[in-house]
Amino acid sequence: MSKLRKILLIDDDRVQQRLMHEMVKNFRSGPFELEQAATYEDGLKKILTGKYAACLLDYRLDDRDGLALLREARIAGCVTPVIVLTADDSEEVDIAAMEAGAVDYLVKGSLTPRLLERSLRYALKLDETLAQLRMLALRDELTRLLNRREFQRILEEEWDRSMRFKRPFALVMVDIDHFKRINDTYGHQTGDEVLRHVASLLAGQVRNVDRVARYGGEEFAIIMVETDRQSAIDSMHRLGALLAETPCVIGNYLTIEVTLSAGVASSLFDATNASDLVAAADRALYAAKEGGRNRIVSADGTVVVFKET
Repeated sequence: MSKLRKILLIDDDRVQQRLMHEMVKNFRSGPFELEQAATYEDGLKKILTGKYAACLLDYRLDDRDGLALLREARIAGCVTPVIVLTADDSEEVDIAAMEAGAVDYLVKGSLTPRLLERSLRYALKLDETLAQLRMLALRDELTRLLNRREFQRILEEEWDRSMRFKRPFALVMVDIDHFKRINDTYGHQTGDEVLRHVASLLAGQVRNVDRVARYGGEEFAIIMVETDRQSAIDSMHRLGALLAETPCVIGNYLTIEVTLSAGVASSLFDATNASDLVAAADRALYAAKEGGRNRIVSADGTVVVFKET
């Protein structure tokens, strides 16, 4: 059964509201559910919830401009595809709607259920494509973790917040031990499976407010908000223990024991800017690798060895 998709209609004309409801009932595909808002304020509030698959927006809302609502929604980060409804079929309106962020515009006088349905299908398909592009821009293709560029953006935000409110966050740099040996012994496809295995474990065990990224190669970065150095060490120790109990199983023929090395640094004690924080965590990670791997080292020199597998 197809998933019910909610469409938001922002229009202050009751006749137009009834007409749109009747048109949606006659769609061949679906199912769709039409919800409505009759004012600028209510329409903006509802579209910003992000719960609608698409929005049908009247060009004029009493004495307000529907395109102003659209621009305000876009500035607020709304990505819901919007189709503008207008009584004016001029080229100026077409251009203005597209510049404001609409995916299409339809002239009310020539609107039919088939035309509206086709426009909505186009808008939804375009939204899927754009969502995939947004994911590719932010995510690592192999592991689906945040990529390094998005990690850097979030790191700068968290650094500014930490400095402003004097609240700590921890940065953990993580490296898979002997990863080259895994690639050389079993091949790069197996190495990819190990990367996905570790990425899944890291992402599944940190809190929702934390951020995990693939920093490069077999290296990962974790931002732990509202977390001091010792709490970050404790969290990583639990992760390492879980990994020791959860080897990477590939098919029915291969089980690979995986260990990690980790370097921990604190925003309030180990650096004067975000770049220095990365460097501090990296130095600690290097010390963990040099010290025998399968361990955590913090920027203050604390060493915690994971349980031997």
